[in-house]
Amino acid sequence: MKKILLSLICIPFLTMAQPSEDAAVIKKIADEILRNGKAYEQLYELTKQVGGRLAGSPQSVKAVEWGKRTLEKNGADNVFLQECMVPHWVRGGQDKAEIVIINKKKSNRPLDVLALGNSMGSGGTVTAEVLAVADFEELEKRKEEVKGKIVYYNQGFDPTNVKPFVSYGQTGIYRRSGPSRAAKYGAVGVMIRSLTESTANDPHTGAMAYMDSFPKIPAIAVGPRDADAVWALSKQSSFTLSMTTYGSFLPDAVDHNVIAELKGSEFPNEYITIGGHLDSWDVNEGAHDDGAGVVHTIEVMRALRAIGYQPKHTLRFVLFANEENGLRGGSKYAEVAKEKGEKHLFALESDAGGFTPRGFSIQANKEQMAKLQSWLPLLTPYGTHEITPEGGGADIGPLNRTFGTPVGELFPDPQRYFDLHHARSDVFENVHKRELLLGAVNMAALIYLVDKYGL
Repeated sequence: MKKILLSLICIPFLTMAQPSEDAAVIKKIADEILRNGKAYEQLYELTKQVGGRLAGSPQSVKAVEWGKRTLEKNGADNVFLQECMVPHWVRGGQDKAEIVIINKKKSNRPLDVLALGNSMGSGGTVTAEVLAVADFEELEKRKEEVKGKIVYYNQGFDPTNVKPFVSYGQTGIYRRSGPSRAAKYGAVGVMIRSLTESTANDPHTGAMAYMDSFPKIPAIAVGPRDADAVWALSKQSSFTLSMTTYGSFLPDAVDHNVIAELKGSEFPNEYITIGGHLDSWDVNEGAHDDGAGVVHTIEVMRALRAIGYQPKHTLRFVLFANEENGLRGGSKYAEVAKEKGEKHLFALESDAGGFTPRGFSIQANKEQMAKLQSWLPLLTPYGTHEITPEGGGADIGPLNRTFGTPVGELFPDPQRYFDLHHARSDVFENVHKRELLLGAVNMAALIYLVDKYGL
């Protein structure tokens, strides 16, 4: 009887001891990263010494070499390259657009534009009258007016969405399929409002895809201030635009996922993946998209090694190839995992910038979500205030689709992300060191908990 009573008395203390132990480990991880973190310095190397890293480019090759070398220096048990073929789109020249006629009178109004990624060049200068529409609905209503014109889509972010990623999801379709939907009715070119709420006039590029059954017309994005001017002009006058782009595809190129491992002590053949994508667009340094995710990934590995943590499961740290205009790296990673019959327990990526962490978005079942959310008190001191069932990241999506692996993504404060996303302004100087390091703290803490307790 005394033993039973003693056990009942001890149970509350035992249940309290476990969170206390976990809090101590997480504090140790956080202290290591905030005192000794290397992510900011590594981001400088990636952005300033390698630069923009469009898939297939010489800089992309250099980034793979940098990634392998940096992972090796930061304590990986082993590092290897996983080959994949990637699309090799090149911009080919300086994209230009100019309003040349307003109400039948000559004009000289240059616009700040960038060709959309994967778009084909104009084959010289295309000059045509502009048909400005608010959205696809208006395009359908005015389809008889489209032939021979350049269609301008004015669809912008809905400012009432507190979460800008919701707006991006709503408007992204105009970049992806707007050119082919206009070509269907005979348009000779397309211009879209850049996918941003920025007050700067930087145009934002990004991937689009042609539908095979329609002509591959040139497509550009215009800076926000110029977009406002174009829309206002369309309400007052007819006008003609000239546009010149040079985009083309070279043969697919060899690229690589860069993969490092910390071997598991109990379950070495069960994997937890942490990653970010190594490629970026060609017009910037890819500091937030996704240099931040790359150095988050490396820093999580470095910090766990630095504190002497021995994972139960094998932790894989993956710098993915070709997220921006093909997703070939993430697809290859899942394909090889399936071929080898690997068991993947969880995957986490960082691809939403290096801003102050707010939480994680997770794709998992109800029981797994409940377990993840039960850890919030351990993560909240470092910035994680919510774990939401809103999906994971692009590169680890193929793991979820292939295996049903629960996947997640670091969710930093999103309000400034689309000011920089795919624009010239996504450079090292626009990343804050402490915000960047805090992202790594939260990722490392979550990985520690998943590795220890599973899902």
